[in-house]
Amino acid sequence: MGMCVRGRARVRRRASAVLLTAALTALTGCSGFLVPAGEGEEPDPAPSATAPGIVRAETLPPTPAPAYGETAGTGPAAAPPEKCPASGAVVTMGEVLTAMMSRAVALTLTNCGSKPYRVDGYPSVQALGEDGERLPVKVNPAGSQFGRDRGPEALTLKPGGTARSMLAWVSTQEGGELVMADALELAAAPDAGARVHPLEGHDIRYMDELNITAWRAELPE
Repeated sequence: MGMCVRGRARVRRRASAVLLTAALTALTGCSGFLVPAGEGEEPDPAPSATAPGIVRAETLPPTPAPAYGETAGTGPAAAPPEKCPASGAVVTMGEVLTAMMSRAVALTLTNCGSKPYRVDGYPSVQALGEDGERLPVKVNPAGSQFGRDRGPEALTLKPGGTARSMLAWVSTQEGGELVMADALELAAAPDAGARVHPLEGHDIRYMDELNITAWRAELPE
């Protein structure tokens, strides 16, 4: 990934993506479709058993993102849970879901306040650069192969209640560039108070467009 430009100009031409991933040259008619970083590359040789202390990331099981109120780790170094925002709603991001040339994450809205919280619409999603600048990544109210968008549904969440949405990474025929983002800014609604979710260590940092489904009581199918 060393060919990506840092800062506001951190975009790469789709031609560069072809050179980096090689898999784009064998997409069997899916020209322009996004292949996430690393997909289709030959795996590195397995580490020698005589090299103690070496652990490859791909040998570890996926770790779900902590739900609201849980810590990201255990032991004395674990960070304390964040306080509930003034809006009374907080959005958390689940583990990365994978399919052929596709990625998605489930979003969970939790009413962390003491009063009922009403939701009727879509999550607010914004891609951010390394300095927190907003990046030109289009977010569409739409479904994907991970679930169709059935549109908004008015929900009143009791304290502790949740709503779900699916955020998917998509590629378009018109998209000539991939943008590398450092984080996603997520909120229950545009005026609900956003929180930043870092993307470091994930191939989902590379984006064309994003599809988001409306908040529902259950994840879309």
